[in-house]
Amino acid sequence: MLTSYQQLTVWQKAFDLSIKIFRITNKFPKSELYGLVSQMRRCAVSIPSNIAEGYSRGYRQEYLQFLRTAFASGAELETQVLIAKELNFLNVQDFEDISNLLTEVQKMLNKLISSLKS
Repeated sequence: MLTSYQQLTVWQKAFDLSIKIFRITNKFPKSELYGLVSQMRRCAVSIPSNIAEGYSRGYRQEYLQFLRTAFASGAELETQVLIAKELNFLNVQDFEDISNLLTEVQKMLNKLISSLKS
């Protein structure tokens, strides 16, 4: 039995994604600090934060709502990653690393949401 949201694999992977986003956006142009960098960081942090808050609420419906918010933040982050790639702020390896991890997190969130709905 889980005793903390930190034991959830999806939270662990989302946490790792956040750290990767912070490290990678440190390489972005300084002119993007209050633009794309700020947006990407907020979205990335929102994913594990919403998983944690939802888990801690104790009610299934609230948990589902926070998981949906985490999923939506992931979709927002995916868009921003694509924009960063098009602007050549991300190298191929960083783009692939982030994209793969984000896809994994989104799939896990989808499965968790589906399992909690039934």
